[in-house]
Amino acid sequence: MRLSKRLGTPLLLLVALITASIIGYRLIGGPDVHFLDALYMSIITLAGVGYGEIVDTSHNPWLRIFNIGVIMVGVTFTVYVFSAVTAFLVEGQITDLFRKRKMQKRISELRHHYIVCGLGDTGRYVVGELHKTGTPFVAIDQNEEHVKQFIEKQGDEYREMLYVIGDATDEAILDQVNLEHAKGLIAAVSSDKDNLVITVVARQKSTKVRIVARWTDAKYTERLIKAGANSTVSPNAIGGMRMASEVLRPHVVGFLDMMLREKSKTLRIEELVVKGHSPWLGQQLEALRLKSEYNLLPLAIRSTHEGASPNFWVNPPENVVLSAGSVVIVMGDVNDIRRARNDSKEDHDPAAVPPVAKA
Repeated sequence: MRLSKRLGTPLLLLVALITASIIGYRLIGGPDVHFLDALYMSIITLAGVGYGEIVDTSHNPWLRIFNIGVIMVGVTFTVYVFSAVTAFLVEGQITDLFRKRKMQKRISELRHHYIVCGLGDTGRYVVGELHKTGTPFVAIDQNEEHVKQFIEKQGDEYREMLYVIGDATDEAILDQVNLEHAKGLIAAVSSDKDNLVITVVARQKSTKVRIVARWTDAKYTERLIKAGANSTVSPNAIGGMRMASEVLRPHVVGFLDMMLREKSKTLRIEELVVKGHSPWLGQQLEALRLKSEYNLLPLAIRSTHEGASPNFWVNPPENVVLSAGSVVIVMGDVNDIRRARNDSKEDHDPAAVPPVAKA
């Protein structure tokens, strides 16, 4: 609950009591009681500090009776207001402490997640895509107020977003977001130098994590790759190609926009990796029944099979055999893609399961 809502009523009552006390002291005390004297008398009476009476009540019974009333009512309201403020501050601190501990526990339990460094103009779109596709992630940003504003703007569905406040170039912060068990890291802070440092530190701490780094100055592209980034991206270059595509192929761009902005279904082009223990291993593409069972459209295959071309095989024939390390590029709803991916990872007993992926 916000401070203004929780303390609004008691503070208004306190102000009303001070105002009434000032009016009473001036009316009952007579013309000799000035506004400042009445205000001072009200404050010391309500605060109970024990100073001498600035407005003499010893010769005015009605004024003394009024002062007794101010003391009785004022002390009650003063205690109420201060206790409300104290409770709000203490509860807020305790709640925030428990929330951060709970969040850190959830982060420490993450496996095969993605780390997004920076919630700026680029990072917020990265987070949006990860959230839409149900991908586990944790964000790092130095400005907690910035993060809270981002969550507030996105709405209730982002309330449970995991984040850490700190400098992503710090090894301790990368340890805090469980880099050791992360699948990927996106260095998307505004400074190319910081992205370079993040890349170096992250690669030193993990040889397996896939690192994608943002750059603005073209001279950092090669530096980032040498530092350990698997790939680099320039928002300016991507934006320029997008603008050219809007002119040259507007219908294609419209289709891709539909995929990204569709509310009822989250359509994406995704990859399904066939590993050594997969039940898809050694099966023909036709046997997987990607269209009928998963409503997925196979677009291309990249195979590491000996003798196979290292390039992508676009619009592959249905009799192509999948080998260990083959990557099937498909298009479809993220829920169908997730279902197919889960089935491709199941333990496979050739004697018990037919050579067809289960729906």
